[in-house]
Amino acid sequence: MKDEFVHLHVHSEYSLLDGAGRIEQLVQTAKANGMKALAITDHGSMYGVIPFYRACLEAGIKPIIGCEMYISENYLERSMLKEQKICHQLLLAESTEGYHNLIRLTTEAHLRGFHYKPRIDRSLLRKYRNGLIATSSCLGGEIPQAILQDDDEKAKRLLEEYVDIFGREHFFLELQDHQIWEQQKVNQRLISWAKEYDLGLIATNDIHYVHQDDYQVHDCLLCIGTGKKVEDEKRLRFANDQFYFKSAEEMARQFSHVPEAIANTVKIAKRCNVEISFGERLLPEFPVPQGVSSSEYLRAICEKGAQKRYGEQLTDEVEQRLYYELDVIDQMGFADYFLVVWDLVSFAHQNQIAIGPGRGSAAGSLVSYVLEITDVDPIKYQLLFERFLNPERISMPDIDIDICYERREEVIAYVTRKYGNDRVAQIITFGTMAPRAAIRDLGRVLNLPYQEVDRVAKLIPGNPGMTLKRAFQLETKLEELYHSNPQMAQLVDYARRIEGIPRHTSTHAAGVVMSKTPLTDWVPLQEGSDGVSLTQYAMEALEQIGLLKMDFLGLRNLSVIEKAIEMIHRDQGVQVSFEDCDYQDEATYRLLAKGETTGVFQLESSGIRKVLRELKPSHFEDIVAVLALYRPGPMEQIPRYIRAKHGLESVSYPHPALQEILLPTYGIIVYQEQIMQIAAMLAGFSLGQADILRRAVSKKKKDLLDEQRKAFVQGCVRNGFEEEVGHQIYDLIVRFADYGFNRSHAVAYAVLAYRTAYLKANYPQAYLAAQLSTMMGNQGKVAEYMDEAKRMGISILQPDIQHSRHHFTIEGNQIRFGLAAIKNVGTQAIDVILEAREKGPFLDLRDFCRRIDLRICNRRVLESLILCGATESLPGHRASQKEMLDEVLNKTSMAQKWGLEDQIDLFEDEDLFSEEPLTRNYEEEIAPYSSRERIQLEKEYLGLFLSGHPLDDYRSQYEGQITHGIHQLEEGMDGASIVLAGIVTHIKSIRTKKGDPMAFVELEDQTGTVEVVVFPNTYRRVRSFLQEDQALLIKGVYQGNDESGKCIANQIIRLDEPNQMAGSGADQRVQIFIRTHQERSEILYALKLILKENYGKTPVQLVYERTKKGHALPVQQYGVNTNLHFQQEVEALLGTDSVRISVYN
Repeated sequence: MKDEFVHLHVHSEYSLLDGAGRIEQLVQTAKANGMKALAITDHGSMYGVIPFYRACLEAGIKPIIGCEMYISENYLERSMLKEQKICHQLLLAESTEGYHNLIRLTTEAHLRGFHYKPRIDRSLLRKYRNGLIATSSCLGGEIPQAILQDDDEKAKRLLEEYVDIFGREHFFLELQDHQIWEQQKVNQRLISWAKEYDLGLIATNDIHYVHQDDYQVHDCLLCIGTGKKVEDEKRLRFANDQFYFKSAEEMARQFSHVPEAIANTVKIAKRCNVEISFGERLLPEFPVPQGVSSSEYLRAICEKGAQKRYGEQLTDEVEQRLYYELDVIDQMGFADYFLVVWDLVSFAHQNQIAIGPGRGSAAGSLVSYVLEITDVDPIKYQLLFERFLNPERISMPDIDIDICYERREEVIAYVTRKYGNDRVAQIITFGTMAPRAAIRDLGRVLNLPYQEVDRVAKLIPGNPGMTLKRAFQLETKLEELYHSNPQMAQLVDYARRIEGIPRHTSTHAAGVVMSKTPLTDWVPLQEGSDGVSLTQYAMEALEQIGLLKMDFLGLRNLSVIEKAIEMIHRDQGVQVSFEDCDYQDEATYRLLAKGETTGVFQLESSGIRKVLRELKPSHFEDIVAVLALYRPGPMEQIPRYIRAKHGLESVSYPHPALQEILLPTYGIIVYQEQIMQIAAMLAGFSLGQADILRRAVSKKKKDLLDEQRKAFVQGCVRNGFEEEVGHQIYDLIVRFADYGFNRSHAVAYAVLAYRTAYLKANYPQAYLAAQLSTMMGNQGKVAEYMDEAKRMGISILQPDIQHSRHHFTIEGNQIRFGLAAIKNVGTQAIDVILEAREKGPFLDLRDFCRRIDLRICNRRVLESLILCGATESLPGHRASQKEMLDEVLNKTSMAQKWGLEDQIDLFEDEDLFSEEPLTRNYEEEIAPYSSRERIQLEKEYLGLFLSGHPLDDYRSQYEGQITHGIHQLEEGMDGASIVLAGIVTHIKSIRTKKGDPMAFVELEDQTGTVEVVVFPNTYRRVRSFLQEDQALLIKGVYQGNDESGKCIANQIIRLDEPNQMAGSGADQRVQIFIRTHQERSEILYALKLILKENYGKTPVQLVYERTKKGHALPVQQYGVNTNLHFQQEVEALLGTDSVRISVYN
């Protein structure tokens, strides 16, 4: 007879960086071993419960829900006294009541008992014991720990207390045997005491990985979690390789002397029956006036809102659409949902918290529009309600809301107050082991050569969702490396076994969950931020159990728009409003056509700027189309769209009947809604049926595809189309299903893109000041936007205590630096300065110090203001002001201490309180800082070079050589040859495994910073001059698929040695690609002028599409200076990717 056994002590990957067994593997292994049940008992949390429960049901085995909790003597005590030692306590849910008590215990442990670990104590166990089974736990349990300390008296006292808490039927003595002597000692006592106290025994294996040969991978995982290396002597490690998923036969052999311990695992499994409901609707109920239903209240609000949007007399179209949507919402039972969203958006509007025009498919709802949840008219833009809420496919609505990122927490706080702190929480998310990160982490803990590990990591594309399996399919060099280098093969094998497992927890960027009852009725919680709890279940699990999930996404661009509009009104007296906007401002489209979209929402990247320059948008639909098309896949349709728009290619349609639907997009299927419209027009589908078809074809499942094809073709035939036409159009739909973009989302985001472009085109000072204000702290972006301001002829004025406010502000046609951007200068100090300034300008440093509160504006604040240049409008210079500060503070602080400053204000026209003169003439005695010292101080206190940049001195040497400013480097450039100029700001030298020196260099130009990797071969050549503050020209390759891009240096040249620079332009070649339709005299003449205007030393080759041949131009006549302006001019004339600069070493 086959042994029956159930594993009751199991750690999944949700025992973070300790469990290496994936839930799916554990469940399938249990099934393969013929086990009828399996437990999950992760450390201290219940993160994996829902995916585990569903995986078990799908596999046909019983899920047993448990947790190995951390227990101490007093869970509320924070001291680390000996008696506060943290032990382990295994708990299993016997019933659904027990499951809910387990939720409450883990929540209490995290919210109130967290001190290094989430802890409970025995008093808490007594409170929530119902429906739970407890064991004496592993070696880390309280009873085994007492036994190991030879304190049998304490061990028995604890045992008796556990029996008293749970009762004999619900407390078992747990035996484990991992071939560890300590367990032999504990097991002997427990077996003896089981007879003495009439208690049941159970046998468990402390599973931390699935297969025995996973031991080394698990050991690596422990090292990653603890920051150690495998070779380190003093570190956390497991005793051996016995912590795997053993078969029933193995367990029976191991515990053959106590067969009842095996049998009891099956008995417990039979007793454990937890029912978790899925598909319920646990939506909060919105408080409506007495005697009125939610549906009636929603209808009344919508009717009022519709009149506000469309006027008192609604058209038939608006009225029919509105009541149709309301009927669907009522039938599906979502009236409360819409009222909840309306209420929180109304709160935001009433408190001047900016809300976005819409996000996702919710922009297709007229109800959302009249409730002012969205600001996009779905009738005007032909958006489909069924794409959002389909009456023929019941699913939860999903309204995502963009909120001013500075005030998002106010909205969450409001929702929390309204519905209760116990019914609102933010949502957990798990950072997982991406393939590249897994390779790098394993390389570090295994102490493998950095260069070799880096080489493997770089071969893995950094695309979202990338796996090692997919990487091997895409990159043949990985396969070659795997088979040629055994050490790297082992690294990849290990990485395969840990990629994708959770690494850490964090808070979802937008997700908030709400419930009609306390959340702990359904989900365990843990500590979040700002007083709002965090769910232990991830978003997908929350949706499965029926909780309402909403996305409140903090969007910085909304803050930028608000700040810009405020400044325009304050400084220019103009009230900018986008209500009733026709989206046809000429200046805006000129800016877009030039691709001058740095700082414009969704249109900032260099790639999309190239598209804009080629497309030359002239109306709003062009912006919508660009946002929909500029993605992997549909990007290949962009050239066709552009040619059709400019009349360079005739527009064709798959069938004449589709012309009306595809006319706005020049015959191309761009939007998902077009697929739905095609199904409705040709096959007679309702829009609900059409949405089901759209979803089916996007999943690419053959049975669904065949089912929908049959229905579609039959519908086409019924409507008078040939069967062949039906098949052809269906094939077209299938082909474009992956490419089609949600038009509702595209329109909503095009609204934001237009608004930001409008502000930049018409009020550039205010817009860039707003951008800079919201980017303080992001030095790279501040430098980029300052560079953009300079390009537009807008000066950036240094911070000044006489003129600056908290943030960046406008002064005429210039932008003034904000005081909040200065290091060490906080909000309170700025408030003090601004208040004092209201009484008039500061006369000198002494007057400034006398009029401010020196307890808030202390010496550190004042020194920062002086050294960054914020006090240069006062007499003296930075060096003299810094030198005199001590004496000024001594004199003024004494006056403030005795309260004399108030008296001086009363008698300021008299000499009663005349001040003693300073003891020295600091301005004459102290030499001013040099220009280099001044800008270095700006870098230190402002985070960037403001009045100049060290690189400016070398502009003539590098201007014709570089291919990019650092801020232009981006992920899509992976593998591109680049030439950069910059100043070295930091060097980290290391040695490779072979002992060869190499370095990581931080390089900065006027626009940003980038890491430069200098491998040994290059490092040996440049080591003598590679130092901080050195100006360099670096030629190399951009590696842009990592978490942050870097440059791999092949050649490094000193900019301060002109002889090194001589002739370096000859290391480049420019290729200009000319398409067949561009071979026209006027285009070639325009190109000739561009070459003449950008004359330099780099040779040019023209490559003709028609002949595929290159034609080299004479360098003396047509050599060029390969600056960024040159590239932009050529691409504006010839299109995206028409210029390629090659670098030779």
